[in-house]
Amino acid sequence: MTTEELKNITADFVVDARGTACPGPLLAAKKAIGEIESGEIMEILSADEGTKHDIPRWCDKVGHEYLGFTDLDSYTRLFLKKA
Repeated sequence: MTTEELKNITADFVVDARGTACPGPLLAAKKAIGEIESGEIMEILSADEGTKHDIPRWCDKVGHEYLGFTDLDSYTRLFLKKA
């Protein structure tokens, strides 16, 4: 997805992990994935740079579709679609 498309996504569930360091955002996403249905979109908010690598790898491993990320001033918004 393009950056513009990502900016306009309305997520079905948002995980705010901005106050945690690696592996906190990934663990929070793993815990929250059960809160959404297949095909729904989860947004993860993270201030940890490692999350940009952890979330796509996890998605590949378990079969979720990683949609991408957008950087804001002090954190990153990452998006995935549940398998």
